[in-house]
Amino acid sequence: MARIAAGESGVLPVIVAMTAIVIVFGAISPNHVFLLPVNLVNLFQQSAVFMVLAMAEGFALVLGEIDLSVGFVGACGAAITVQLVQPLTTNWHWTLGILTGLLFCAAFGVIQGTLITRLRLPSFIVTLGGYLIANGLFLWILNFGPFSGYPNLAGFSNNLQIIYNLMWGTLDPTVSWILAAVVVAGLGFWMWFSDHRRRTSGLVAPPASLTLIKIGLIAVVAVVVVGICNTNRASIGVLEGVPWVIPIVLGVLVAWTILLQRTRYGRYVYAIGGNPEAARRAGINLALIRTAAFALCSLTAGIGMLLYASLLGGMSNNVQGGQYVLYAVAAAVIGGTSLFGGRGKALHGVLGGLVIGGIYNGMFLMSLSVQWEYVVTGLVLLAAVTIDSLSRRGAATGSVARV
Repeated sequence: MARIAAGESGVLPVIVAMTAIVIVFGAISPNHVFLLPVNLVNLFQQSAVFMVLAMAEGFALVLGEIDLSVGFVGACGAAITVQLVQPLTTNWHWTLGILTGLLFCAAFGVIQGTLITRLRLPSFIVTLGGYLIANGLFLWILNFGPFSGYPNLAGFSNNLQIIYNLMWGTLDPTVSWILAAVVVAGLGFWMWFSDHRRRTSGLVAPPASLTLIKIGLIAVVAVVVVGICNTNRASIGVLEGVPWVIPIVLGVLVAWTILLQRTRYGRYVYAIGGNPEAARRAGINLALIRTAAFALCSLTAGIGMLLYASLLGGMSNNVQGGQYVLYAVAAAVIGGTSLFGGRGKALHGVLGGLVIGGIYNGMFLMSLSVQWEYVVTGLVLLAAVTIDSLSRRGAATGSVARV
C-alpha cells in the first residue's frame, strides 16, 4: 500500500490480471477444463518459454534499451545444440551440446553489445540487424546433416532423450515434495536473514511480520504447484510429478534475481538505466556493464529457445522468432518491468510470461482464432504500459509535492 501511494504499482496489476484470467477461463472453458491439473501443468510448460525470454529481455529493458534479436539468436543456439547431439552425425554429449549453443548466444550478444556501446549505435537498429542475421544463420544451421532442415529429438539416444525431457520429463512425486521443501526453506532463510540484517543495520526493511507473510505465501504457492503436478494427469497409465522445466525456470529466476538485486553489477545496471550520465560520473564503466547485459540477454534467450526445442521435440524453419520477441517484451512489461529503464526484476518476466501463457492457453481451449489472442494480448500490454506511465507520473508528482 505504501508503494502504491508513492506511485509504484509493483506486481499488483499483473496479479490482478492473473486472477482475472483464472476466473474468466475457469468459468467459461468447456467443462471448466482450464482448472484441471492436466491443463494447469500444460499451462506451466507452455508459459516457460515466455517466462525465460521475458527474463532475457529484462536485461535490455532495465537499461532503457531493447533487444529485437532474442527470438532467432536463441533459436540458433537451440538448433546448434540439437544438431550437435544427433547420433548419426557429431553425436556430442548433451552437456557439450548445450554449452556450445549457449556460448554462441553469449558471443552474439557480446558483439551486439559492443556495437551499441563502443560505436554508440541505437540498440533498436543493431538488434534489428541481429534479428535478420540470426534468422539467416538459423536456416543455415538447420540444413546441417541429413535432416532436410528438420533435426529432431526422437530416438533412443540418451543425449536426445535428456534434451527432450527438459520440457517433458518429470520428477518423482516424493522428490518433488522434498525439492519444494528445500526451496521454501532456502528462500525463507535468505529472505529472513536479509531483512533482519537490514533492520539491525538501521536500513529500510519491511517489518518482520511482512517477511513472515511473504515466506508463508511462497510456501502456499509451492504446496499448490507440487500438489497439482503430483496429481495423475494421464488418461491411461500414470503421469505425475513436477516437470523438469519448473525447477529449470526457478533456477534461472533465482540466479538472475541474485545477480540483479544482490551484486554490484546489478546495482550498476539499475543505475545506468535510471540515469546513464549520473552513473558515468560516478565512475561506472557503462560500456562494460551494457555489453555484459546484452550478452546475458542473448544467453538467457538461448535457454528459453532450448526449452522451446524440447517442447516441439526438435527444431524447424517454422520457428516464429519475430513473434517471440514481441511476446518477450510484452511479458516483461506486463509483469512490471519499465520500458523507460531503471526498474524491473527477473520475477516480472516470470509473472508476465504466465499471463501471456494463460491468455494463449485459455483461448486455445475456447477454440478461438489466433486473431483474438493477438488482440487480447495487445490490450493487456497497452494497459500495462499505461499503468507504468501513470505510476511514474504519480511518483514524480509525489516527489515534487514532498519537496
